Amino acid sequence: MQQVHVHKSDLTKADVVELDEGALAEGAVRLAIESFSVTANNVTYAVVGDGFGYWNFFPAPEGMGIVPMWGHARVIQSNHPEFTVGERVYGYLPMASHLDVVPGKVSAGGFVDMAEHRLPMSPIYNQYSRLAVDPEHDPDREGERMLFGPLFRTGFLIEYFMRAENWFGASQVILTSASSKTAMGLASVAKRRSPDVKRVGLTSPGNVEFVKASGLYDEVLAYDAVGDLAAVPSVTVDFAGNAKLLGALHHHLGDDLKYSCLVGATHIEERGGGIGGAGDLPGPTPTLFFAPDHAVALFKEHGSEKAGAMVAESWRGFLEDAGGAIAIERRSGLEAARDTFVKMVGGSVDPAKGIVIEP
Repeated sequence: MQQVHVHKSDLTKADVVELDEGALAEGAVRLAIESFSVTANNVTYAVVGDGFGYWNFFPAPEGMGIVPMWGHARVIQSNHPEFTVGERVYGYLPMASHLDVVPGKVSAGGFVDMAEHRLPMSPIYNQYSRLAVDPEHDPDREGERMLFGPLFRTGFLIEYFMRAENWFGASQVILTSASSKTAMGLASVAKRRSPDVKRVGLTSPGNVEFVKASGLYDEVLAYDAVGDLAAVPSVTVDFAGNAKLLGALHHHLGDDLKYSCLVGATHIEERGGGIGGAGDLPGPTPTLFFAPDHAVALFKEHGSEKAGAMVAESWRGFLEDAGGAIAIERRSGLEAARDTFVKMVGGSVDPAKGIVIEP
């Protein structure tokens, strides 16, 4: 078995290590990891790993961490009566070749990993879908689901939250890092469910044409054009984690800024004191959006079946809107996973390319 161990003190350093798989525990299932995506989302998991517990899902030696990924896996050994060799699942996986899980709350559609070290974590990350009856699964779009799926869900939840709050009285939503997959997901859901709210994308100069071509935004501006934003009631959704940019938005919009939402940290080198990190700002206090809590609330309000159907419907809409915007590049082996992750930490990310690793 292989794993990629990242140095917590320097995320640009990572090692591929060989480990003995050991005996499979009673009631456990061994998964061979078939594929996973590497995105800016995974970099965020690592950046905030200690503060939000992301390092705790897949234990590693002291000072090291295993970055969580989203992907597909296949049962290769089972000590559980409801799982047979060959079944495929989708969910939260380590940057590794294998994972042992202890299925609980088993249904036809999925299960929860009840491994002791995972119990304190958000249940959203411990759920696995059984692909045979998964409403979101399309064998021809597995690459898109790995790249966009978890990020799209965050975008879906942000729109659901904002719409429930009547967008805080805003007539436009401003999304930073508009080329990011989460921002694109939010823009797609808002386009379909909140068409009266203007969608403005902010991005780096080199990504402006890519973002415009996506067709997801009513207006696209480069970061240095914040001063050109219309002074109307607005909400911001900051995916970049760039304190200077967030400060510029707050100062430019002033009293017109009705809500400031913090989501991720794609600009690692400029994140300042953590996500946002902008210190004292005029207007509303920037508020962190923690998607797992909102997901739990969504499923509690509507029930798992209806909530799942709501997400699946918007997911299919997103694939129509932007499913072809990203060219999927498949790479083999965990060395490629390590190298891709390290490059992303360094900010070397082409928004028009999605990386899928096949260990």
